[in-house]
Amino acid sequence: MARRQTLIARSIIYAILNVNEDGSPAQKPSLLTRILRIFYLYWLSFQLVRQDLFSALRSVWEIKEDDYKSSFDMKQSDRRKAKPDLYPMATMGYSGSTFFRTLDSAYLVKSVPRQFEHDFFKNDLIGPYVDHMKVNRSSLLVHITNFLASTHTSVGVLLGLAPSHHIVMENILHGQDQESQAGPKHKWESWDLKPTSYFFPERDIAGGAFATEATMSRLADEFHDKIRLSRDMATQFQRQLENDTLLLAKYNAVDYSLFLVRISAQDTPYSDFQSPPQSGEPGQTGETGETGTEPTSPAQQPFAPADATSWRTGVASSDGKEMYRAAILDFFWAKHTARAKAMTGLIRSYNLIDDQGPMSITTDSNEYRERFLKMCMDIVEVEED
Repeated sequence: MARRQTLIARSIIYAILNVNEDGSPAQKPSLLTRILRIFYLYWLSFQLVRQDLFSALRSVWEIKEDDYKSSFDMKQSDRRKAKPDLYPMATMGYSGSTFFRTLDSAYLVKSVPRQFEHDFFKNDLIGPYVDHMKVNRSSLLVHITNFLASTHTSVGVLLGLAPSHHIVMENILHGQDQESQAGPKHKWESWDLKPTSYFFPERDIAGGAFATEATMSRLADEFHDKIRLSRDMATQFQRQLENDTLLLAKYNAVDYSLFLVRISAQDTPYSDFQSPPQSGEPGQTGETGETGTEPTSPAQQPFAPADATSWRTGVASSDGKEMYRAAILDFFWAKHTARAKAMTGLIRSYNLIDDQGPMSITTDSNEYRERFLKMCMDIVEVEED
């Protein structure tokens, strides 16, 4: 297992660090290599899909290319310590995908193993996603910085041992690992939330008696509390959710989730959460004499300055005792794909016997959007003036 993770991680890193401007591998393999790699189990040659679009997005987000690549570039000191190129993580959420994180914890690499999902993202959603993110700097859609696709079919891909597609995205849990190493001062909690009122066969058929523990663990989390926001912040949150999910509904996406992070500390006011802004960071005047309102790179300090309202870096609770981060994840399941249509027909047939209603993956995209928005706003508690 360790060898599998190491080889997959190194093939991902090699693709990111050794690439032409068009996203193709910088070094053309020999004929012998092209023949032999058909039999590889774990090592894959990747191409960066639409490198031009994602490079432009990173520029919009003010991520410097050298800083970005350094997150994936293992230093000599790390080699001597035999540290991995990417740190393998347990499966997060209920999507069933595998995750790695960079050693600096700034980025996650997530597999998108199902063809109908990565085809939808590649063929239908990339362009609209990039356009949306360019003009919506406060978007809650997770920041995707690269999309990798295998350039060849191998035995490992055919057997499902090596995922053929991955996305690289910003890690909104950035800072948790660094704080743990220094001695925890704050309590970090996270939830992967989606509407639970839908029919889930693993949960609702025979009360889950036929589902394994591993299957049940991939169900959506439930948040039995409230996020406490000022009225202005709650309004901004709602409007941004409406804006982002309108895009997803337009392209028939369903089954996406809200990844919510809560950072708290007993008797610690919000001001004590702050890390001093460094030169050029938001909250501090740089060479241009202007003051920014958003961090310039996800690899910088994880906490936002006091005047920021970014859900990527941290929004203060109305009582000043907690900080929240949030991002919309897993928007790769589209209603118009063949897999979704097949599942819809299957559930309709089952409902003739036991009417349980639609699943989150078989419902209408506008209907899913309504339930998702209601779920998100139901967990908000507004501070009254």
